[in-house]
Amino acid sequence: MRSYITEFIGTFFLVFTVGATVLTKTPLAPVAIGAILMVMVYAGGHISGAHYNPAVTLAVLLRGRISRADAVAYWIAQVAGGVIAALTASYVIEPGSVSALSPSGRGLWVALLAEALFTFALAYVVLNAATSSDHPGNSFYGLAIGFTVMAGAFAVGGISGGAFNPAVAIGAASMGLFAWSKIWIWLLADLAGGAIAGAAFLALNPKDRVPLEGSPMASGHPA
Repeated sequence: MRSYITEFIGTFFLVFTVGATVLTKTPLAPVAIGAILMVMVYAGGHISGAHYNPAVTLAVLLRGRISRADAVAYWIAQVAGGVIAALTASYVIEPGSVSALSPSGRGLWVALLAEALFTFALAYVVLNAATSSDHPGNSFYGLAIGFTVMAGAFAVGGISGGAFNPAVAIGAASMGLFAWSKIWIWLLADLAGGAIAGAAFLALNPKDRVPLEGSPMASGHPA
């Protein structure tokens, strides 16, 4: 249960920061978002693995570091944290009318590709920096993860919204930032990116197919 609560807290602060910075049109929103993810990863990595992202949990599941039952519980905690954070951000900011992102035509395919690519990058970095047997007990995994999200938000945030996370996408839709009718774009692209990252990690790190102990996010499930 402590792992599920940790996932809820980390996802809450990630989505709240996304909402607060985007609704107030903060110029350096990607920096704040990457920073909050970094510190929450360091705060909760030793408890839950600090996924805060259903796509990352899917990648960790395929990598073999979390059980199916725990993965489902993580997904529930992450989505709940994202929705409650979205409602809280909307209440705190009171943005009034919000223009929802609703890609169509070529923009739809571009958004799918951009989201899938950077979700792959995020999950790939998580698996390699935080679960690889080559980096036991390292201290850089939080920085690597936070900077990946920041880079992605700067690179394609204006194209796809820069969610890279189904819980963030659902939270964004709850705040009116993403159109509910197009939520499938982010869910499909982000989960596909996470799944491909899990497969790529196992292909490139065959010795890590068997669960190993000792890395910061090694368990990915309650210890």
